[in-house]
Formats: sequence, structure tokens, C-alpha cells
Amino acid sequence: TSANYMRSFSEGCVSTPPTVIGQFHTLFFGSVRMFFLGVLGFAVYGNEALHFSCDPDKREVNLFCYNQFSLITPQVFWALQLVIVLVPGAFFHLYAACKSIKQEDNLQKIILEAVAFWLQIQLFGFRVNAIYMCDVGALEKKFNITQCIVPEHFEKTIFLIETYTVTVITVVLCVA
Repeated sequence: TSANYMRSFSEGCVSTPPTVIGQFHTLFFGSVRMFFLGVLGFAVYGNEALHFSCDPDKREVNLFCYNQFSLITPQVFWALQLVIVLVPGAFFHLYAACKSIKQEDNLQKIILEAVAFWLQIQLFGFRVNAIYMCDVGALEKKFNITQCIVPEHFEKTIFLIETYTVTVITVVLCVA
């Protein structure tokens, strides 16, 4: 039954405790990632839609251009960030806790981290520019490009670089 399955699963996990390096890796990098995503990420991205500015007199232009600039809402952005950053490590550590780690298991972890890293780069890029050029032609029925000011662009760039750096460190630790 399911109770026997859970008991045998937990016994298998307890009989092979993670290594000291694995425990440190899980605690330290999980904490660092959660801190940066939860605290610093919200501080940098939390009020983005309110401060994104193209034309102070036309709110609909600001909203239209913000939707072009940010294809996903900040809430979806954070959900994706949490999934991309935390799920590969969580899957691997659950897997590693329940069986002895072999070289091919490390390869699976590296592949999972690399896929998550690639997805992050595809979704968020490496750099946030200060000015976003928005095509408002669909609103005004003519070809018109307007400049929009992206709030806290430098902080967003630093945040992305930090997130990528922690991911690279995690992959390097898997190889070491």
C-alpha cells in the first residue's frame, strides 16, 4: 500500500545521508538563491509597471509599451524564476538523498542546471537597457516609435548577472 511505499522510500533516503559538501551546497546555495529572488528581486522588479514611462500624458501608451517590454507579468516572472532556479536543485537533492551518487547522476544534475540556465537566458537575457524603443503604431494607426524609460535598469542587470553567476557556480560544484 501507499504507507509501505512511503516507509520504504523514507528508509532508503535515511540510509544514505548526503555528504557534508552536499549538505553545505543545498543549504548555502538554496539560501542564497531564495534571498536574492525573494528580497532583492522584489525590490528591483516589484514596482516596475508603475515607473515604466513613455508618455506621461497617455497612460494607454505606457501600458501598451510596458506589455511589449515585459512579455510576462512580474508575478509570472517570479514564479518562473523560482521554478527555474530551485527545481533542478530540488530534484537532484531528492534523487541523491535516496540513492548513492554515481558519475552519471552528476551528469544528470549538470544537464538539468544547464537547461534551466539556458531557459533563464532565453527568457530574461543578460542586460536590461535604460531605454526601450516601443512601436506604438498599432495604437495610433501610423508608424510611430517612442522611447520609454526602464526603471532601475542597472539594478536589474546586476540581479540577472548574480542569478547567472550562482547558477554557474552550482554547475561547477557539480563537476568538481
